Amino acid sequence: MKIGADAVDADAAVSDEDDSEDYLVEEGEIAGDYLEQLLDVLDFDGDIDLDVEGDRAVVSIDGGTDLAKLVGRKGEVLDALQELTRLAVQQSTGERSKLMLDVAGWRAARRTELTELGTSAAERVSAAGGREELAPMTPFERKIVHDAVSKISGVTSESEGVEPNRRVVVVKE
Repeated sequence: MKIGADAVDADAAVSDEDDSEDYLVEEGEIAGDYLEQLLDVLDFDGDIDLDVEGDRAVVSIDGGTDLAKLVGRKGEVLDALQELTRLAVQQSTGERSKLMLDVAGWRAARRTELTELGTSAAERVSAAGGREELAPMTPFERKIVHDAVSKISGVTSESEGVEPNRRVVVVKE
C-alpha cells in the first residue's frame, strides 16, 4: 500500500495542531497555578477556569467577592496582572505567551460593549457619511472595534494618533 504525500502532510498538520493545543493547555495550567498562589496570598476567593481559544490560552477567575479589585479602574490592574502572569509562563516555558486573562467577566463584558460601539459607529457613518472618531483605547480594544466595523459594508476604520491617545476613526469607503 502506498501512502500519498497529501496524507502524510495532513497527518503532520493534525499532529502540529495537537502539539500546539497541548502547549496552550500547559500554558494555561502554569498560569492557573501562578494565579492560584496569588489568590491565596491575597486571601481572595475565586474559581480558575482554563480554556484554549484559537491560538491562545484563556484563563478566567470568577466567583469571588473581592475580584473587582483585581480588575481596577478601566481594567488597569487586570492588564498588569495579565502581563505578570504571561511573564510567569514565559519564565517556566522559555517562550513568550499570548495568554488572555479575564477576571469576573470584565474582559468579556468589555468585548461586548466595544463590539456594540464599533457596530453603531459604523452604522451611523454608513448612513450619514463623514467620519467618526472614537475615544482613545488600548490596542486590544481597538482591534475589537476594527473587527466590528469590518462586518459593516461601506465603511472602514483606521487607528490614528499616538499612544496613549490612539483612537479608532470610522470613515465611509
